Amino acid sequence: MAKSTICVWYDKDAEAAARFYAEVFPDSAVHAVHHAPGDYPSGKKGDVLTVDFTVAGISCIGLNGGPAFKQTEAFSFMITTENQEETDRYWNAIVGNGGQESACGWCKDKWGVSWQITPRVLLEAMAAGGAEAKRAFDVMMTMQKIDVAKIEAARRG
Repeated sequence: MAKSTICVWYDKDAEAAARFYAEVFPDSAVHAVHHAPGDYPSGKKGDVLTVDFTVAGISCIGLNGGPAFKQTEAFSFMITTENQEETDRYWNAIVGNGGQESACGWCKDKWGVSWQITPRVLLEAMAAGGAEAKRAFDVMMTMQKIDVAKIEAARRG
């Protein structure tokens, strides 16, 4: 078991979410599904309680904790992409599976978990600083899914 693990709260669909992530993202897998040994506030003995999984190499545990807490954009998975094809593939998988688009490369999956689908070219532009970063930032602010060609054009001025 990893020393540090992210715990992601779900109402009741931790296993479905983990299996979806494992299908979509490389270096992702479902490792174990644990059932409740007894009744608990949002479930019964034998229900799926936790799921051990990785997303893009990040160790996670999904907790079926019930409806008490909802996901917010205060937590997100950031996935760095190499090109438009990869950006489109991840974005379309999340949004096309009951998720929703947001701004500046952010989207939510159908369980409410936020994702930042971020092309490397955008990160490089921001790291460059100065006028290049400002141009890339300004064009990014007009987007939902990031358009790699527009970011590259903004970098060039």
